[in-house]
Amino acid sequence: MKKDNHVESQKRLQHIVEAIDEIQRYVLNETGISFCQSNIIHNAALFQLSVIGEAINLMEDEKLEKYDYPWHKVRPFRNLIAHEYFNIKLNAVWQIIKNDLPTLKTVVYQILANEF
Repeated sequence: MKKDNHVESQKRLQHIVEAIDEIQRYVLNETGISFCQSNIIHNAALFQLSVIGEAINLMEDEKLEKYDYPWHKVRPFRNLIAHEYFNIKLNAVWQIIKNDLPTLKTVVYQILANEF
């Protein structure tokens, strides 16, 4: 049975929201320093960030292209987490979590509202 790309994209967007929610729960009481020092928290956040990247990789490009967001930065970040984990700078991950994820969540909600 062939997958419906429209339905699959909606599921992927929901996965992104869920992953962002998880990350935000993980770091709720953290500082940049405590985040970087806690293997459990930063590893959990990195896993969810890889879920986000994979979901975006599997999205329909024509849907994403309608929305002004640097998708080209999110896709390779998943590969960095999966394949070059030794090059990850946790301070940069903290900045992504604090500065970029809220915007991504807003854009994903816009896509869900407009496209589905």
